[in-house]
Amino acid sequence: MTIAETRNIAILGSTGSVGQQALEVIDKQRDRYRVVTLTAMNNAELLVKQAIRFTPEAVVIGNQAHQAFVQEALKGLPLKVYAGTEAIHHASELAPADTVITALVGISGLQPMLHAISLGKKILLANKESLVVAGQLITSLAAKHQTRILPVDSEHSAVLQCLAGEDASHLEKIYLTASGGPFRGLRQHELGGVTREQALQHPNWDMGDKISIDSATMMNKGLEMIEAKWLFSLRADQIDVLIHPQSIVHAIVQFCDGSMKAQLGVPDMRHPIAFALDYPSRTYSDLPRLQIDQIRQMSFEPVGKKDYPCLDLAVEAMQQGGIMPCVLNAANEVAVAAFLQNKIGFTDIPAVIEQCMDGAHAGNSGDPLLLLETDREVRKKAEAVMKTIS
Repeated sequence: MTIAETRNIAILGSTGSVGQQALEVIDKQRDRYRVVTLTAMNNAELLVKQAIRFTPEAVVIGNQAHQAFVQEALKGLPLKVYAGTEAIHHASELAPADTVITALVGISGLQPMLHAISLGKKILLANKESLVVAGQLITSLAAKHQTRILPVDSEHSAVLQCLAGEDASHLEKIYLTASGGPFRGLRQHELGGVTREQALQHPNWDMGDKISIDSATMMNKGLEMIEAKWLFSLRADQIDVLIHPQSIVHAIVQFCDGSMKAQLGVPDMRHPIAFALDYPSRTYSDLPRLQIDQIRQMSFEPVGKKDYPCLDLAVEAMQQGGIMPCVLNAANEVAVAAFLQNKIGFTDIPAVIEQCMDGAHAGNSGDPLLLLETDREVRKKAEAVMKTIS
């Protein structure tokens, strides 16, 4: 790739786990990728360090209370500092980016992603919640603007790789794999005393707090199922989950003739990030390789009924469709945040979500105003529910 073909990258959520790993990948290929925009909500110190190292054209700190600190720390550098959520919403156009990595956590990533799609940017999606909440809206907008959305999640990247060279209409079913989290094998009645620290100890992956808790409850896998529905135009009955404790096989695709393909790799998010950045090409990297002795003993098992109530609720939301995934996501975000603050117990998380889903109507998920209003109302309901169980 020549200098003229260097890709300009905006990373929305650069101080989070995925954002940091994306910068690691980019740092080793400075001749191919140039970081032009970095954003963070609160981690001003790390944002400053990243800006000094990568010298983007624009830096955004979402929390305006940190604006003065960031501006002072970066004065003298040839870049512009912006602050506030509105600046994050428009971050994809603050510098000439052609590729946008959306690594913001939760529904906060929805509006920035919609804006980037409307500008025709190439999207590398690490913010699954946006597609969960607004899959119909996002996919229709992407089609209108001919915007390619490439997944960064290891499971969806695996599906994409398995489909390379295949007729998508021949896809019969996909299996997303899950390690089972830190509490695999335990029943719900055994999890009442689970602590924040225990739930954050994922056996295989190094992730941020929110996604680590989602992995412990298996909500993360439920969200991935909904995400896969939109990414690959699938029906709910074409998506299943397998427990695979080793996290080596990331997804399996079954075709109409009965053949199956699987994608294997070490549990390292830098691999799917690099694949998405280079897609449809592959470029040499020095990232860790899977060793043969790691695949000598691999196991797979179905997910037991009622073992993971959050996963069951996600499947229910996917099957109902409409705005139900939005209800699911909002309730989950509130409940997980409360658990991380030690306000509710681990087993209270699915209880909060279930009460919020009870009585919720279908609704039109293609209406952005309705989605945002639903999100606000469900968050209020979740807070009220938590007061009754705390």
